[in-house]
Amino acid sequence: MLPALADLLGSARVVSLPMHTRFRGVDTREALLFEGPEGWAEFSPFVEYDDAEAATWLAAAVDFAWNTQPTPLRERIGVNATIPAIDAAAVAGVLARFAGCRTAKVKVAEPGQTLADDVARVRAVREAMGPEGRIRVDANGLWNVDEAEHAVHALNEFDLEYVEQPCATVPELAELRARVKYMGIPVAADESIRKSSDPLAVAREKAADLLVIKAQPLGGVTHALQIVTAAGLPVVVSSALDTAVGLSQGAALAAALPRLDYDCGLGTSSLFLDDVAELRPEDGSISAARVIPDGAALTRLAAADDRRDWWLERLERCYAVLDAR
Repeated sequence: MLPALADLLGSARVVSLPMHTRFRGVDTREALLFEGPEGWAEFSPFVEYDDAEAATWLAAAVDFAWNTQPTPLRERIGVNATIPAIDAAAVAGVLARFAGCRTAKVKVAEPGQTLADDVARVRAVREAMGPEGRIRVDANGLWNVDEAEHAVHALNEFDLEYVEQPCATVPELAELRARVKYMGIPVAADESIRKSSDPLAVAREKAADLLVIKAQPLGGVTHALQIVTAAGLPVVVSSALDTAVGLSQGAALAAALPRLDYDCGLGTSSLFLDDVAELRPEDGSISAARVIPDGAALTRLAAADDRRDWWLERLERCYAVLDAR
């Protein structure tokens, strides 16, 4: 059952986190945090998401704040560095903020950039990390099948760990996977899981070798674990550019997985100039312990009044969607 709306609003704090580098089209990341009987949780669907989609993120936050979470099987979670679609010359500086990380996820297929930009960026990561570093690329579904196949060939020399969401649709992923299988580069699905009404279609259609799962878009840790079990594929737990509170929920998901073969995309606090709590990578990993935001940080990072009001109104609308389900 849903807690009363007043219980969410009573502790709600809206924060705005400044970023080192523009990422996913934003220079600051806004989030609404609230506290329940089990601790703090985060509600931070991207601003362009409609209320129906955003309500699932609210369900995840309520679950994390009000319900007991699955038993953790590990205390620390290995994480990857995240490289935005930056110039190759800036790569080493970004990597330096991810202490001890031996895996890097590199954003590619950025609108307005070229494949040559992607190749230069990935080359810079390989040069900085050396032959033992692991590199994965993420296209956010922005290539068609032919473009993706061409890009995989162009990037193959850098020994990719996998290519994440190279194309937008499940049939496209399946076709690309068949085309590049001989190269030994796995295909991972992200948006085809978290933005799909049928998150198991990827596994059913044999369109991916592994899944990238995120706690907030999937409605919480327990529901995400159910999807993982039903899919039967290896997984990487990732974040949606969360604050430390949201990353803590992702860490709880990663900690509860029976099998965790890949470094997770939960080191993204290093992309922020400031955060509500300290959860940056140390020795390539983060703690799976629950995060409590720092009171001074909540005050320091408080969003402007108009943005606070926007998020509180959004919370009320999404609450009404959940209440009606």
